Amino acid sequence: MFDQKEKGNKICIAMAVYVVAKAVLNMILAKHFVLLTLVIALAEAALFFARFKYVNYVLAAVLALIAIVYLPQNIANIGSNWIYLLEGVIDLGCAALLCFNRDVKSVFYRSVNY
Repeated sequence: MFDQKEKGNKICIAMAVYVVAKAVLNMILAKHFVLLTLVIALAEAALFFARFKYVNYVLAAVLALIAIVYLPQNIANIGSNWIYLLEGVIDLGCAALLCFNRDVKSVFYRSVNY
């Protein structure tokens, strides 16, 4: 059990770092700094450590929604947007891990009135 939560914690840390790194990379590629984008990414990364039940599904829904919304645009301009398409694939992979990986799901165990 402890080993399972430890693996889940490591995966959650990696996904939190990815979310923040993705926001910073997108600001660099867009050549403009938007503080709100960074604040949202940091808030999303903080949710990876909330440990409340069902937060993993909320995070998965946000990641999948972002990937799906931008998917047609990224496919249409695949020559210049391949990095964004790769981000979308990684986002969908993270969403799948959050929903289906037993180690990750074991991390989100506390009830709201804990």
